[in-house]
Amino acid sequence: MNWIDTHAHLDAAEFGGDPSQMLAQAYAAGVHSVVIPAVEPGNFAAVRDLAHASGQVYALGVHPLYVERVNEADFSQLRRAVLQARDDPQCVALGEIGLDFFVQGVNRDRQLWWYEQQLRLARELGLPVLLHVRKSQDALLAGLRKLGWAQTGIGGIAHAFNGSRQQADAFIAQGFRLGFGGAMTFERALNIRRLAAQLPDSSLVLETDAPDMRPEWLARAEQLQPNMPAELPRIAQTLATLRGWTPGQTASITTANALAALPRLASWLEMRGAAKGKVLRTLL
Repeated sequence: MNWIDTHAHLDAAEFGGDPSQMLAQAYAAGVHSVVIPAVEPGNFAAVRDLAHASGQVYALGVHPLYVERVNEADFSQLRRAVLQARDDPQCVALGEIGLDFFVQGVNRDRQLWWYEQQLRLARELGLPVLLHVRKSQDALLAGLRKLGWAQTGIGGIAHAFNGSRQQADAFIAQGFRLGFGGAMTFERALNIRRLAAQLPDSSLVLETDAPDMRPEWLARAEQLQPNMPAELPRIAQTLATLRGWTPGQTASITTANALAALPRLASWLEMRGAAKGKVLRTLL
């Protein structure tokens, strides 16, 4: 079986600047594709270089918790970087962008400005978006509706989704898949587990959010360890159990959904597979 981790910050300090061993562990576990999102202009080069060095894919964007480290003039820098990356087959989305209304003290107006501007840029370039969704579902949906996102056919992934069923259905109607990861493994995460069990098959993708969003077994370990892409198959077993799927079905369905959400990822895997004498069907 082969898996796609649709969200992992492999450039994080917890990984010491060299994720090669971590990626080797991921490959051994069957995780052959990882999407590496940026969070601010200061790490654009790091995620791009890491993706190129490891054969993975990346996204560029300004995270809502980083908006106070940039100013409106920095949007021109983002725009230039994304325009340059448009010709890079390993750049598959604009992200991580979105809104975070859980963390106190982050200016909402600045978050909303950056969210709308980045959505407009993504719409202009036809790039899917990786959305940070934290106590902000309705405001994110309002932004999507304002720009007529559903009519563009662009879509994206609502990362670490934990809203209501009505909100989940609204994101799906806008063309989004919903990301599920380590939080789903906690038995007390009743809402997340209910969504994971009941949402349409075509709406689900898997992620680790490495090094964060640790699954239950890492969160309860005596020595705290960062989450890693190699944990994805065990996280996926929770989804399989909740839905009554086999591991093979889980891998096949979530991989197909990830490729549908990120068409440039599908194209990159075809290119990478051809270069290595492999074919995309090994992922399906």
